[in-house]
Amino acid sequence: MTSHRWTGWTLAAALAAGASAATAQERVTVITPYLAQPGTQFYLDGFRAEAEARGWQVNVVDTAGDIAAVVSRLEDAATQGVDAIVINVDPAQVEAGLIEAQAAGIPVIGMDAGAHPLLATNVTSNGYAMAAETAAYVVNRLNGSGRVVMFVFDPFPPVQQRGVIADAIFANHPDIEVIDRVTPDVQDGGIADSRARMEAILAANPEPGSIDAVWAAWDQPALGALQAIEDAGRADEGIVITGIDANPQAREAIAAGGPFEASVAQDFEGIGRAVADATARLLAGEDLREKVIFVPARLVTQANAAE
Repeated sequence: MTSHRWTGWTLAAALAAGASAATAQERVTVITPYLAQPGTQFYLDGFRAEAEARGWQVNVVDTAGDIAAVVSRLEDAATQGVDAIVINVDPAQVEAGLIEAQAAGIPVIGMDAGAHPLLATNVTSNGYAMAAETAAYVVNRLNGSGRVVMFVFDPFPPVQQRGVIADAIFANHPDIEVIDRVTPDVQDGGIADSRARMEAILAANPEPGSIDAVWAAWDQPALGALQAIEDAGRADEGIVITGIDANPQAREAIAAGGPFEASVAQDFEGIGRAVADATARLLAGEDLREKVIFVPARLVTQANAAE
């Protein structure tokens, strides 16, 4: 069986790239089904700023939630002979397209995508550490006992990892009960469906104290849950909400001092810049040793939400 592991550019390819750089812009295609997500937009802000400084020609392709279409767009980029490709999607789900890129000699870099042998590297936050912080925050706020709703998204590896860690932390406390584990529809960003799903959970658990916390693997479900709790007139019950990403809307909610108490600030633009740096290293002919590059994140609460 043929191995499809990425082995880096050959010296000849690197020299050819260097020779052509003087006469033509390097072309980089970014492909994502998640452009509706604020985090993805911030990644691109950081990436584009660096790409512009380096004189690259960047083409962003949004498949609007259609993961299967990413394969076709990868094949298109390979046919066009771009210099590098960046993906923000589970690489295991688009492997056929990655094989085409490898066959064309084009390096593919993950932007919060998940590790895969066909990626030169994946740049991301440490999802395990972020989930541990917010799940531990919930456990500590509940003094180790309470009923928790989880919002997860297993189809996307960086988010799936967060759910695994939260599951483990909650399972390690016998008096923590996960009463629902919800995977929302994210095609519109995730807030609307999360709100509807939380409304149904509230209706099924109408008594004050029947829900103690909402742990969300990213901010959009946390915000949807917050809207449902407030609209149901249950914001004063002490339900603790946590998210991950600390996007502007989440920071505003946390600063207000209501149920949404904590999130983790990923350095989205920093991830985008680090992706550009990794891309530049590959275009210069370097074979990256780091198959995953972590960019630091920090816990955000009411105490520092305005920073």
